[in-house]
Amino acid sequence: MDIDGCTVRVVDAPRVAVVRERMPDAADLTDTAEVFGLLADPGRLRLLVALLEGELCVCDLAAVTGQSESAASHALRLLRAHRIVAVRRTGRMAYYRLEDAHVRMLLDLAVAHTEHTQAIHPERDGNH
Repeated sequence: MDIDGCTVRVVDAPRVAVVRERMPDAADLTDTAEVFGLLADPGRLRLLVALLEGELCVCDLAAVTGQSESAASHALRLLRAHRIVAVRRTGRMAYYRLEDAHVRMLLDLAVAHTEHTQAIHPERDGNH
């Protein structure tokens, strides 16, 4: 018998009902998955971590993250479209900041998690 396999269809029907009731709708889950997808790119993540220190212009963000201004600007447009960052324009200058406290908490928790855990990366070992 497979140890991960279930021998019955539902073990705890009341709990399953509660979890189903609290499950976000499909559109909200898709939007959330897109946010995590945006955060999965190291270049975009560097931009966001830089913004944990406060508002920065595109040229400063490019300098901090080692990206070209064009690459940083493109990434920031994607992040802005998903309401992860917000922009303030002064003349030709664009200053970016994290959109809200939820984004800051998500980043803070993710960074703290990686700093306090020893990850196992079988995909990086080359032993697949």
